[in-house]
Amino acid sequence: MIQNVGNHLRRGFASVFSSRLSRKSASHAEKDDGAMAGGEGYRNPTEVQMSQLVLPCHTNQRGELSVGQLLKWIDTTACLSAERHAGCPCVTASMDDIYFEHTISVGQVVNIKAKVNRAFNSSMEVGIQVASEDLCSEKQWNVCKAFATFVAHRELSKVKLKQTTPQTEEEKTEHSVAAERRRMRLLYADTIKDLLANCVIQDDLESRDCSCMVPAERTRVESVELVLPPHANHQGNTFGGQIMAWMENVATIAASRLCRAHPTLKTIEMFHFRGPSQVGDRLVLKAIVNNAFKHSMEVGVCVEAYRQGAETQRRHINSAFMTFVVLDADDQPRTLPWIRPQPGDGERRYREASARKKIRLDRKYIVSCKQTEMPISVPWDPSNQVYLSYNNVSSLKMLVTKDNWVLSSEINQVRLYTLEDDKFLSFHMEMLVQVETIQAFLLLSDLLRRPEWDKHYRSVELVQQVDEDDAIYHVISPALGGDAKPQDFVILASRRKPCDNGDPYVIALRSVTLPTHPETPAYRRGETLCSGFCFWREGDQLTKVSYYNQATPGFLNYVTTNVAGLSSEFYTTVKACEQFLLDNRSDLAPSLQTL
Repeated sequence: MIQNVGNHLRRGFASVFSSRLSRKSASHAEKDDGAMAGGEGYRNPTEVQMSQLVLPCHTNQRGELSVGQLLKWIDTTACLSAERHAGCPCVTASMDDIYFEHTISVGQVVNIKAKVNRAFNSSMEVGIQVASEDLCSEKQWNVCKAFATFVAHRELSKVKLKQTTPQTEEEKTEHSVAAERRRMRLLYADTIKDLLANCVIQDDLESRDCSCMVPAERTRVESVELVLPPHANHQGNTFGGQIMAWMENVATIAASRLCRAHPTLKTIEMFHFRGPSQVGDRLVLKAIVNNAFKHSMEVGVCVEAYRQGAETQRRHINSAFMTFVVLDADDQPRTLPWIRPQPGDGERRYREASARKKIRLDRKYIVSCKQTEMPISVPWDPSNQVYLSYNNVSSLKMLVTKDNWVLSSEINQVRLYTLEDDKFLSFHMEMLVQVETIQAFLLLSDLLRRPEWDKHYRSVELVQQVDEDDAIYHVISPALGGDAKPQDFVILASRRKPCDNGDPYVIALRSVTLPTHPETPAYRRGETLCSGFCFWREGDQLTKVSYYNQATPGFLNYVTTNVAGLSSEFYTTVKACEQFLLDNRSDLAPSLQTL
């Protein structure tokens, strides 16, 4: 059946494919004409590259590049990129999660590339990519990818950053998704607080053999560092990378005291700098193993600063959590001894570490993995709601910024575009409507009203209003084609207002699973991977409305039939949506106006 659908699609798209080839040829020609005299093509004006040869002085006891040294290089490269855009000094404000995929040996080269993804008012997100290179074999490996936030700082005046102008598809994607990452950072502290307060954290302290446990106090480390001019920038503020390197050092010592071996740092959790430190400060770094799992351990690190003669007035600079493993001769994780926490704060840190481990897994699984590696329906629970919402919106934004959409048809100013990418066939419908953008956004945000214009939504039930931006619905849809049963969906709807001028209003939809709404014999459970609306203001009382959908296998035959022109249901539905907006543009429900 799949082969028949493919043949059908190829016949229906013959002219479209030839158009795409001609467009690609023209695009390549434009790139060739626009190449610089030196043979290089376009390069982001904020891009900074650093290459460092790993020498013995940069390595740890295993002959591998110290993560602390790598963090200093990463921070320096990212800071130079930020300052190139800002035109003034910048300081590190935060660093997102870093997952280290590969170690780097002495004699290899570290290649770091950083560029500003997006600028906000006085802060900007810098994307960093790190790769290693073996000069003898010419092999290269991805080491890690990171996102850092830098704040522009000028002593005598407030800084207002100019906006970046993305040019390539990759830059447009990162620029669009950066707003969603920023939202997640701002919510991060509250998310952790709510989860630790509301989640029931299970532990088996009472059932463990105490004779095989290591007291947590045995792993405690305290060290002091004097901030000297080489540790600071031209304004006298300590480099964020230098502080991170000192933190990695004490965390490694604490981890070594538990396992009596040389541990390997695998993850640094997202953290924020709470305030600056300057030349002359004394930094007190404290580390302790909070919890040891079967193959990994979490080490908590705290940094405080004080000036000479004022040791009692310490300033909290930063806290971070780092995850270590111990590798055997075959590079496989070794089993670690259990930790015995101290009563009181030690037990609290022990239980919080268990909660953070789940949060880290959710964040890595949902936020960091590729779209093709995501299951269509992800289980919904309070510990991952922020990251599912992020993935929902960012997936739609990434689909929108693709630059190889092909116009398939246009009927009465309703345009149908298609996109073949990876394993998916996607489409989007576009129209102009005589209605204010905010009104269109609010009207289509309420899925309870969608059956009024979309016959594919037979009934809609609001299952859970998660917050003002996210809600979960149970949707029942009539049977498609020759299906005997109607379909039902459990859908997470996430909506966003524009972060800045030029950004669209967004309503993103994706499937989730809920234990309260399992599959039933009466319906065939349907799934949507990525779909939703984007709204752009085109003028006074004029809005461009675009609907996007990444077709799943169960929906593919229906999509190809419409795209090939053998059905007009897409067009009919879009026109019904337009009429719904026109009929209700001055009749917004009070509940919608307050959202």
